[in-house]
Amino acid sequence: MLNVLAYLAELVRPGVVDRFAMVGARVVAVDGTTYSGDGAYLVLGPVRTEGVAGGEWERLLTGTFLHVSPFEGVFGILHITLNMVALWHLGRVVELMLGRVRFVVLYLLSALGGSVLVLVLADPGQATVGASGAVFGVGAAYYVLHRRLGARMAQVNRSMVLLLLWLVVSAWFGSSWQGHLGGLLTGGVAALAFAYGRRPAVRAGACLGLLALLAVTAAARVAELTGGSVPL
Repeated sequence: MLNVLAYLAELVRPGVVDRFAMVGARVVAVDGTTYSGDGAYLVLGPVRTEGVAGGEWERLLTGTFLHVSPFEGVFGILHITLNMVALWHLGRVVELMLGRVRFVVLYLLSALGGSVLVLVLADPGQATVGASGAVFGVGAAYYVLHRRLGARMAQVNRSMVLLLLWLVVSAWFGSSWQGHLGGLLTGGVAALAFAYGRRPAVRAGACLGLLALLAVTAAARVAELTGGSVPL
């Protein structure tokens, strides 16, 4: 629902994407020209840093609720459509298996994991949007939970093959494979905690540990981009 509401907001105010998309670091000159935050440039006049490295930590999550604008062509509509169809197909099953609260935790951790890997591996000045990282995390949980329950795996395996093909094909066409892979790995780890943790405290501890790992990784990358400082 938040993804759809965010998309409607994009239609009304396209500037929402520029403000809340996942951006690692970009330098903005006084004339509005932007530069990637990991390069060396001769810029006259004052500059400011935007993105996560500029203290806009919320972009790690807000970008995962945005999608390519429909004004940018057919892919803009396909982007959110494919993500929402995949989320409906996988998410409704995983939510029934986990319950609403644990599903939300899984979804948000997967989304965050995707953004953190984008921050670490992708061009820091490139804006990234989309729920795909979270969808891949939900897909990983779909597989892990069915394995844990000893379910018949034929249909589950087919779904996973399609998901992995999506990862490869979308990377070929220039989509954020870093976000997809980060979401897949994070969702898989969170799902393992939910599936095999014997007590609620163990499951909660595993999720908090995963969150801490993502936070430390993001902070380390920001320190690298800024030359040692981590803005709060």
